[in-house]
Amino acid sequence: MGLSAGIVGLPNVGKSTIFNALCSGKAAAENYPFCTIDPNSGIVAVPDPRLERIGAIITTQKVIPAFLELLDIAGLVRGASKGEGLGNQFLGHIRSVDAIVHIVRCFEDDNVVHVDGSVDPVRDAETVNAELLLKDLETLERSMERTAKMAKSGDKEQKSRLATLEKLRDAVGAGKPTRAVPPSEADPAIAQELCLLSSKKVLYVANVDEEGLEKTNAYTAALMEHAKAEGAECIALCGKIESEIAELPPEEQADFLATLGLEEPGLHRLVRATYTLLGYQTFFTAGPKEIRAWTIRRGTSAAKAAGTIHSDFERGFICAEVHTLEDLEQYGSEAALKNAGKIRQEGREYIVKDGDLMLFRFNV
Repeated sequence: MGLSAGIVGLPNVGKSTIFNALCSGKAAAENYPFCTIDPNSGIVAVPDPRLERIGAIITTQKVIPAFLELLDIAGLVRGASKGEGLGNQFLGHIRSVDAIVHIVRCFEDDNVVHVDGSVDPVRDAETVNAELLLKDLETLERSMERTAKMAKSGDKEQKSRLATLEKLRDAVGAGKPTRAVPPSEADPAIAQELCLLSSKKVLYVANVDEEGLEKTNAYTAALMEHAKAEGAECIALCGKIESEIAELPPEEQADFLATLGLEEPGLHRLVRATYTLLGYQTFFTAGPKEIRAWTIRRGTSAAKAAGTIHSDFERGFICAEVHTLEDLEQYGSEAALKNAGKIRQEGREYIVKDGDLMLFRFNV
């Protein structure tokens, strides 16, 4: 299943530094605006400690995590919706992703140029959000013109569509993202069809310095409050430190993290938060050939989950044999689980839970 998130923000807030640390990529990270012109794309594993726990009990040849695609999109500036700073090109890249990871600078550094001359996280976040809203307003008004012409004929479907477009337009005009408009008021399928930028879910990331990691600074606190008011999540990490961690051999990373008082890299939290933001969860399959994490939407049935592995599994679905990692750890083997009656059979309509260990029976 292809999952994608676009890393956005103003120029020089640390987008490419964070992207490079995530993907070990080669994106330019120079101290000037627009050093990223085409979006850099990278595939990153979704960190999941449960894979290691399963592997400690079930001997296997390889372990395969879930994956997420990230795009490093060049910095947006005020006026992007009108083409400033290659804005139209960059806004077009945002249309192609499923969610937005919005990097906001929350640190002082005289050696790093700020495009607006000073650090103000809320202002910076609103600058980017305003450009997305302005582009959506333009898209909605064009669609309303076309729909209004067709609605004049008395077409009920077009009249209903026009009413939805008007509600979305009014929300955007009032500075409200379309994702905040309740489905009961406006058909979310229309926002999706029009690829409205403000309909995409957002994760804010406060890029702090090392001191800001140890204690929440005023910049981060302000951004977190701003995100909370939007109903969005906000996490803090230090792009500079994450970049240093990514350069270390795996065996040295734990010691370095310990010196910082961290249990894991901040980037792990970022990837997991993005994965959850997209509405996804994981189930596992485990055997001698591989232990694998599979990505499904929350609320997926057992038959549909089987189809993520192979269409034949869904077509010929008989049942799913399901157990939990906690039971596996308690009993020590799948054989012991069976003897204890801890492996249950579920039908095609069973709703898969995050972390389920599953074996599908099928007949084609």
